[in-house]
Amino acid sequence: MTPRQIEAYVDAAAAALDLKLRPDHRAGVLRYFALAAEFAAVVEAVPLDERDEPALHFSPVAPEEPRG
Repeated sequence: MTPRQIEAYVDAAAAALDLKLRPDHRAGVLRYFALAAEFAAVVEAVPLDERDEPALHFSPVAPEEPRG
């Protein structure tokens, strides 16, 4: 998604939910949604076959601490 598409989507979703986005929160919401869109693109890029089945168990892994 382009930055303009992300802004339009966030604005539309907030309006549909009657959610008042504070101006000081908007940049963070847009950054988070852009990150989520990147994750979705990675998942969608994996080719699946009709014989592929979902995993029986998902074990999340904690993210690594940033190295400074």
